[in-house]
Amino acid sequence: MLEVGGRLANGPSERLIRAAFRKELEEQAALFDAMGLVDLAHTLVMMEAGIVPPAAGGALLGALLALQNHPGDFVPDAARGDLYTNREAWLAERCAAVVWLGAGRARREATTTAFLMTLRMGLLDLAETLAAAGRAITAKARQHRATLMPDYTYLQAAQPTTFGHYLLGFAYPLQRDLARLRSLYERVNRSPAGCGSTNGSRLPQDRERLRELLGFDGLVIHARDAMWQTDLPIETAAVLTAILINLDRLAEDLQILSTEEFALVELHDSHARASKIMPQKKNPFALTHIRGLANSMIGTLTVSAAAGRTPSGQPDNRLPLYGSIPRAVTDTREAVALMGEVVEFMTFDENRGQSLLADGSALATDLAEVLVLEGGLDFRQAHRLVGYLARQTRAEGGLNHITAEVLAEAAEAMSGDRVMLPEDVLRMALDPEAAIAARATTGGAAPEALDRLLEDCVNDFAEARLWAGRHRQRLQTAEAALLKTAHGFIPT
Repeated sequence: MLEVGGRLANGPSERLIRAAFRKELEEQAALFDAMGLVDLAHTLVMMEAGIVPPAAGGALLGALLALQNHPGDFVPDAARGDLYTNREAWLAERCAAVVWLGAGRARREATTTAFLMTLRMGLLDLAETLAAAGRAITAKARQHRATLMPDYTYLQAAQPTTFGHYLLGFAYPLQRDLARLRSLYERVNRSPAGCGSTNGSRLPQDRERLRELLGFDGLVIHARDAMWQTDLPIETAAVLTAILINLDRLAEDLQILSTEEFALVELHDSHARASKIMPQKKNPFALTHIRGLANSMIGTLTVSAAAGRTPSGQPDNRLPLYGSIPRAVTDTREAVALMGEVVEFMTFDENRGQSLLADGSALATDLAEVLVLEGGLDFRQAHRLVGYLARQTRAEGGLNHITAEVLAEAAEAMSGDRVMLPEDVLRMALDPEAAIAARATTGGAAPEALDRLLEDCVNDFAEARLWAGRHRQRLQTAEAALLKTAHGFIPT
């Protein structure tokens, strides 16, 4: 209902309908269920306050409950305006009491409240999916806690590690993502309902009762702020961007490690796509999708920020976000779930991991540190000596082929002093397993240290899943109670 005949003498032009109303209606489609709950709660509170007569209120509740069931004859039409006025028009054809639906509130109150309710459930879905992906990463890391490979910086072999320790490094960003998500949820799950238009309502509004009926944990206290929050969509897009960039870093790595040149990781066929012209190719399309979505989410963040740069009472800062933000949450959740599945089913070539350590180049730092501990050199001297040896032995197969005598001669050539390491000490310095066992400090790759990290991750992701489950249950309980209360006013 577009209120033609009041302030407006004419209805919208066809061009306005096609250009603006259509787009607005499309963006609000995902808010349908939540808006129905908002309308039910508003009607109940107005009845409890004595504003809406009991008979009219009961009739309106009955019509709202019928609409909540997605009747086949509810067909949104841009000529009828946005989602709110489309719903109102459907109700008006069936219930004279629809005249009470807008008592004491603007349409943007219903839309804003529905947006936050839709968003909060999406955030809980995303939290559960993040926790599941974290569990998949942790499980794969545990499976490969002792699987040797080089770690890489600048895509060059850096130090020996295990695939388990390397992979678990991607679980911790997910934990931070979950912490950000939980903090965001606290701000999203605050009710703007019952604040009238800009500064409250002359009609009595029990905002606490509305909060309770709709399952919010608290209120957006200031009535004007409640209607015009622009920071929450920006914050949401920022959190989603951080999640996807964290996933992107793993996706980038896996795409490199799965090339024939590295040949360490192989994705399951179900996460790849064949080339239509080059029959030998197995394209890691799941990773490509995640990387592409990270790029587009940066655009969503930019749009969300730009949309907020308006005078404080303007609706254009949110019109495109009612749809794009919930879609972004859904897209991110699907990408997180996909990455968890990729990790679960990918395989690691253990023989290849060991072979890439065979030349000893990744043990250069360990050799330098042993020279400090056992050879009496300062680290700069040791670093220069090992760097010299690495350069000199490249053609002969790398550091793994040097002997104690070769080391002593190189030291003498560089500084005039021979440095003698016992042969067994030298061999230990160039042993990948010994190098990893030596990294026993907190956060290190040594088995005991890694086991502690694995246990912490298991517990943290389990707690995150429980947190999301508790909040989901509270929302479901509130919704069930609201529907039961509304049904109680319908004659049997």
